[in-house]
Amino acid sequence: MNELAIMEALLFAAGEEGLTYKQMADVLDIQEERVYELVQQLKHMYETAERGIMVVEMAGTLQLVTKKQCAPYLQKLVESPATSSLSQAALETLAIIAYRQPITRAEIEHIRGVKSDKPLQTLLGKALIKEVGRAEGTGRPILYGTTKEFLDYFGLKTLDELPPLPEWDEQEEEREADLFFERLNEQLQAVNE
Repeated sequence: MNELAIMEALLFAAGEEGLTYKQMADVLDIQEERVYELVQQLKHMYETAERGIMVVEMAGTLQLVTKKQCAPYLQKLVESPATSSLSQAALETLAIIAYRQPITRAEIEHIRGVKSDKPLQTLLGKALIKEVGRAEGTGRPILYGTTKEFLDYFGLKTLDELPPLPEWDEQEEEREADLFFERLNEQLQAVNE
């Protein structure tokens, strides 16, 4: 595969964070000067072809971005939450926010056990959640809550109409954990035999 194709894939995968010339050079195992040359070629390719994306450099970071001419179509996509379904991660994040609001990103990530930046961006973009304030304490993290669009999306009049959460049964959870570790131990013993 040629270097331009790899560079394009790397920029796509990096998303909003983008990549520096140094990061690209390290990954491609080439000199930064060569990365610069390839970026210029990639920019030229996007400028001369009828493409919806282009390469830009912001604060020393390279990103793939959409062209301004596509903005009206992207806006229609973002403003229409019914046209696209939510990922499992976004649904999990939305459920946590709906039941525990106002809640910080760190609290959401603690409950989910994984980073939640992208699901939060998706939900904010679809206007299903919004920033509702700042928490007290160090750094004053953003608090998230649901919106009127959330209620409309799920056909609710108020948050009181959310279905009740199942009761928390610590003994049942311990039994499930014990059963899991028993099965894991059996599998490990079978592999070692």
